[in-house]
Amino acid sequence: MKVALIYPPTCDPTAPYLAVPTLTGWLRAHDVPVLPIDANLEGWEHLLEQRSLAALGQRIERRLEPLERRGALSHADQLVYSQLWQARSDALHAPKAIASALATFRDPVRFYDAEAYDGAVDTVESAMRVVAAAHAPLSIDFVRYRTPFSLMNAGEIRADAGPDRNPFHDYFAKLAERVVASGVGLVGLSVAFPGQIQPAFSLAYALRQHAPDLYVTVGGPALTQMLLRLPEDAIERALGPFSSAVAYEGEYALLELVRALEKGDRPGGLIRGRTVEDMSELPGPDFDGLPLDRYLTPELVLPYDPTRGCYYGACTFCHYGLAEVGTARHRERPVPQALDQLQALSAKYKNRIFYFSQDAFAPRIATQIAAGIRERGLDIRWATDMRPERSLSPERARELVAGGALSAALGVESAAPRVLSLIDKGIRVDDIEQVIINLSEAGMAIEAMCFSDFPTETYREAVATVRLITRLEPHLSLFIMGQFDLTHGSLVAQKPGEFGIKEAWFVEGDELKTGLFFQERQRSKSPAEQEKLERAVSSLSNGWQLRQYPWAGALSTAHTLLNYLRFGKGAFRDRPPSADTTPQEAAAVTARARFDIDQVEEQSAANEADIWHTLVYDRRRVTRADYDALAARLPPARPAPATWSWAAGVAPTRVQHTPRGRRPSHAVNSAKR
Repeated sequence: MKVALIYPPTCDPTAPYLAVPTLTGWLRAHDVPVLPIDANLEGWEHLLEQRSLAALGQRIERRLEPLERRGALSHADQLVYSQLWQARSDALHAPKAIASALATFRDPVRFYDAEAYDGAVDTVESAMRVVAAAHAPLSIDFVRYRTPFSLMNAGEIRADAGPDRNPFHDYFAKLAERVVASGVGLVGLSVAFPGQIQPAFSLAYALRQHAPDLYVTVGGPALTQMLLRLPEDAIERALGPFSSAVAYEGEYALLELVRALEKGDRPGGLIRGRTVEDMSELPGPDFDGLPLDRYLTPELVLPYDPTRGCYYGACTFCHYGLAEVGTARHRERPVPQALDQLQALSAKYKNRIFYFSQDAFAPRIATQIAAGIRERGLDIRWATDMRPERSLSPERARELVAGGALSAALGVESAAPRVLSLIDKGIRVDDIEQVIINLSEAGMAIEAMCFSDFPTETYREAVATVRLITRLEPHLSLFIMGQFDLTHGSLVAQKPGEFGIKEAWFVEGDELKTGLFFQERQRSKSPAEQEKLERAVSSLSNGWQLRQYPWAGALSTAHTLLNYLRFGKGAFRDRPPSADTTPQEAAAVTARARFDIDQVEEQSAANEADIWHTLVYDRRRVTRADYDALAARLPPARPAPATWSWAAGVAPTRVQHTPRGRRPSHAVNSAKR
């Protein structure tokens, strides 16, 4: 039986993800033919194309026309009106510039030119705003895929798969035809991140439409975590268009599923995969069949997993990967086998950078692999995630760098001893600081992963983390300081009372339980302190050229690693900022707007936030009927006609008309001079 393994949107298109190549290697080692498809890359290539973006720009104009004729705008209309208007400048710029932008990412010279790179990033982000506005209300980028009622229930999932809401609809239809024509008997979708969940369902519906009897299964960390928190009677409803779902690790389960289908059986429901206890059984990932020359990067960066799971596994905030709670159990590939596979992959695919993808890379294993790389004389550089363990001494740090270590993202979390104790981090602040210095002075690019707002964290404790990063600025290549997010499988969620949380809840109506909310017993920071903290973090960020995932300047991305390799560990601190990349090639366009664009945007955004706060925190119930009832109470937007001007890449601004008999102020000032 031939198997199609598909990685759906939306995610990072700069490098292949590990899931499909890992399962491909496993199945091919057992004589199962595989058709691997990176639908994330292909789907974005379909959208980020001049013809597609031009058509979406026309769709934006068609959607605006009836709104401009309305006598008033309801709250829902205001949200769409605002998003459509704000995207008109993007629709002027993106279609003409998109081909050059994508070429820049793949060009070994222009990629490293700061001005060219920044312009390419701006163009792609502009194009994504066009995609979102054409399907408004939709938020979409390489991380998020969200509509107002995303994943609330099976009906919303099915509706979001339709052509009016789903920007990948046309691509999915063509992909479904291709998959069916290939003669596969099993399709497996791998969903690693939450932003892929709705697109995976949408793709499954497209496959169902073209081949109702085709067996379609789904798995991966995001689906595993979602399904395992549901009661048994809800899982079947949640599966929707899927024949089954595989929880946990997929190697054994997928192979057994193939054999069952070959015998004529059709297993259904939730299939619980077995953990691969002995990783020596696993072949290396197989990237054959993936479009390795089309990822948005000038040099191929490949993922590899020397280990699985977390060797520490005690952090109370953490719920990660293929586990019902906490993290998966730690296992290791034999080091000689890992080195053989890395050497073979590098020779076959002509790449020199690997991202070691696991929960946390133990210093012991890291040192052994680094020693093997050095002894074999391999031209391999690698990056990974690590804990700032005391064992990372200056001597060991030098050994890692000599063995190819390029960068490491370290789980710092906090610089407040009490918070670290609540997290059960098992590392002191002084040790964290010294390890960062050790690794940096040895030549590694060190990235600090931190967050604020752990339950009961005070303003002073949060600022302690800001001050730690400030002290370590010469030794840090990048940092992130996010905000604590309660995840269902963490110890904090399992025992909220022990961490100062009064209660945690899913809202009624959220059938898939995708949103977990909580309330502390008492507020640990005042609004003024929270604002001061945000200003401090923003000020701290000025010392680096930080960007959002997956661009250069985000933690542990292919673009970031390539910049380390080219410019060194100071790549995002030592280089001067690039010039303004706002496109200037197009003349301004003017048009009458029936409603005040700025006022509609500001008021509708504030009203939307109030509605959701009421539903989530006051009523704790979310349905379309509840939402519509609250929205109906809001005053409509009344006409305020004016002329607005915008240009490519420049947001709409109101044209200020000069009264008759008066010269513009700039003319008066010129006359005075």
